[in-house]
Amino acid sequence: MQFIKPNTNIDFIGRRVIAYSVSAALFLMTFIVLLIQGGPRYGIDFSGGTVIQVKFEKPVDVGEIKSGLGTVDLGHSAVQRFGDRKDNEFLIRTDLFETNATEFTQQIQTALGTTSGGKAEIRRVEAVGPQVGKDLREKASFALFYAILFITIYISGRFEMKWLQSGVMTVALIGSVYFLSIWGVSIPMLIGAALLISIVLFWVLGLKYAMGAIIALFHDVVITVGVFAIMDKEFNLPIIAALLTIVGYSLNDTIIVYDRIRENLKKHHKNPLDVIINRSVNETLSRTLLTAGTTLITLLALLFLGGSIIHDFAFAMTIGVVIGTYSSIYVASPILLAFRESPKR
Repeated sequence: MQFIKPNTNIDFIGRRVIAYSVSAALFLMTFIVLLIQGGPRYGIDFSGGTVIQVKFEKPVDVGEIKSGLGTVDLGHSAVQRFGDRKDNEFLIRTDLFETNATEFTQQIQTALGTTSGGKAEIRRVEAVGPQVGKDLREKASFALFYAILFITIYISGRFEMKWLQSGVMTVALIGSVYFLSIWGVSIPMLIGAALLISIVLFWVLGLKYAMGAIIALFHDVVITVGVFAIMDKEFNLPIIAALLTIVGYSLNDTIIVYDRIRENLKKHHKNPLDVIINRSVNETLSRTLLTAGTTLITLLALLFLGGSIIHDFAFAMTIGVVIGTYSSIYVASPILLAFRESPKR
């Protein structure tokens, strides 16, 4: 199926400076928000503590709930409406990790029932210890980093048949991560340093496709994280799953475009590189938009009809699909041109 005419010639490469400006602005906004907030707002999976889902028999407001919680020692707590207003359900989050769950929930149920003047039903209690939360946070960060890393190393071999250089990359990066971790470098700094080292190595070893892919994937993850930070949404394990899925989706789009660029480099080798890249993006545009469109239909159905439990996952995926489609066209492809235009190349 092809709904875009075969001879379409939209000048994507000619607008790359505008695209770079938009991406740079989104990056800057993300880092400013994360700096102001002191990092992402971690959910209970990563920060540790307890979350309680409560359903009230009668309508109640947040102030009444907080008043009732004041009679129970919860430490630092927050109350958030869960689902539709008519459901009268709320999430209570606290940094207190309580081992005696039965007694703990009974105290809360009694206190909230007294304050609201009706029955308060405890529907769910989840507790994660602080050390477990820290371990999960570190493992999730490494999962995301290694997924991006090994994908780009595969692209080096797949598109440029430079398996030896890919092997050198793998050893160098695993070694750098290991030694940095021995020196006690924090996880975010460690991953940032490893990504920087990988981009430098891709440049030095001439792995242009891998460099374009890793920059595009990093671009997609950072901007998705930025949107979550701006909207003050929590990061938990389902969101990490969404980010890993976004990486796979964005890579699929990028590989399709790269494959066509490689084919056209052989068929039209006399043409300038910018013309070949632009032609390749236009030739794959129909498939790119169809894939994104059909995926978005499903995600929007989950976002608006799937309920509160899956809402944040669907929201992250929706943002990721839009950004991933954009990056395949305006980030991953123009990187090849920037690589070729470098004086050293």
